[in-house]
Amino acid sequence: MIRNVLEYLEAIAAKFPGKIAFSGKEESLSFQELLTLSKKIGTFLLKYGKRNAPVAVMMEKTPSSVAAFLGCAYSGNFYTPIDSLMPKERVLSIFQTLHPQVLLIDEKSKKAATYLGYEGEMIVFEEIVETKVDEEALEKVRKTAIDADPLYALFTSGSTGIPKGVVITHQSVINLTEWYTETFDISDKEIIGNQAPFYFDSSVKDIYAVLKTGATMEIIPKQLFSFPMKLMEYVAEKKVNYVDWVPSAFCIVANTGALEKVAPESLKKIAFCGEIMPTKQYNMWRAKYPNALFANIYGPTETTVDCTYYIVDREFADDEPLPIGFPCRNTDIFILNGDHLAREGETGELCVRGRCLAPGYYNNPEKTDEAFIQNPLNPHYPEKIYKTGDVAKYNEYGEIVFLARKDHQIKHMGHRIELGEVEAAVNSIDLVASGACIYDTDSQKIVLFYCGQEATQRYILGKLRDKVPKYMFPNIMILLEEMPHTLNGKIDRLRLKEYYDKKDD
Repeated sequence: MIRNVLEYLEAIAAKFPGKIAFSGKEESLSFQELLTLSKKIGTFLLKYGKRNAPVAVMMEKTPSSVAAFLGCAYSGNFYTPIDSLMPKERVLSIFQTLHPQVLLIDEKSKKAATYLGYEGEMIVFEEIVETKVDEEALEKVRKTAIDADPLYALFTSGSTGIPKGVVITHQSVINLTEWYTETFDISDKEIIGNQAPFYFDSSVKDIYAVLKTGATMEIIPKQLFSFPMKLMEYVAEKKVNYVDWVPSAFCIVANTGALEKVAPESLKKIAFCGEIMPTKQYNMWRAKYPNALFANIYGPTETTVDCTYYIVDREFADDEPLPIGFPCRNTDIFILNGDHLAREGETGELCVRGRCLAPGYYNNPEKTDEAFIQNPLNPHYPEKIYKTGDVAKYNEYGEIVFLARKDHQIKHMGHRIELGEVEAAVNSIDLVASGACIYDTDSQKIVLFYCGQEATQRYILGKLRDKVPKYMFPNIMILLEEMPHTLNGKIDRLRLKEYYDKKDD
């Protein structure tokens, strides 16, 4: 039983020293090179003398940044990835919560770091890579390390506008990695095409699956996700056979017809995570890859990336939602409707318990106590569960179906409506490329934003008649050239709301 993720790296470097572990546009690192570089960074960080303390890492998304993360672990500390493109106020807000002992940057991020006006200690990656490895000092740190030590903290959006730092331990990442690599049969033959930014939790699966199995990860250049044809050509060129992307990445490829022109034969396993995968676009991919394994994966950052998964094993109509399936191994999921467990077809809040749970939010006991509560079904001994804030139900197959965020549930014309259900219906319409809803509480109107030049409002409403009751019809429809997305590829609902508020003015 391993208790530190560095044991993965050390074992795989001994087995495949010269094999490429991480490959990017400008550099590649073998497992042995990654091990040595990580130890150098770890040795340098030892001079700060702290344990289980945060190190902020603001570097380009490269193989070297993975070495920086692992270097933090070697020093007995934990890392927080910071993207240099994040708004200045957000980064400073993160630093205010985190108080990192040091900010580790690379040469390319120097300008962004200077712009921040950060007054804490800063070190440059390129200036410390020649540090002499101190094996004895590193071993001393490892001897006292336990699996409940933190490995990283990722910051998610807070409802108050203040980011929350989710602390994740070694044991939780090991728990995830063992389940993930076994369930999807990931081996050293896998070439993983990475899409997720390193500050987005989905990238954790890619990174640690590589360290566990000896697979190779291709860091796909971010700009390619705006050019679907070039993206698929890149996937073909690199012989990528495994992808685990956000749905919007799959949708842009399907919607632009790129899949009809370039469908790399290498692709064998296709997973989506992070938000709802529209079934219409899933069916486009399935038509091109009838023999591929498809999986719909769900999980908030607080549950260490994933807590449920569904390997798609039957056909779904375009307007039928894909289930999020069943709990991951060593994870328990239950849907609470008030104080009782929801029955089939009954909606409730999806709750999680198990080793996957984060200990809580960094420097934020109030939010921790709100989300991580005593299991209401167990009054006998302390047992934490995480309330996801997501509304779900069981279907007739006993599978879990995600419906919406609790804050996407509205009361409209006397009816309780899930905006996610309206979106699913709109996204199943043939001429609609993508759609997202917000609710204007002042005027009590459902506002639909959609892409698809040929889809008139009359056409959309005509199609909706067969899909949802009339009280769920959008009251306002706004056609967009393209849907705004956050840095990690999800639909940016905040920007939609801002756009609507300005339009309304």
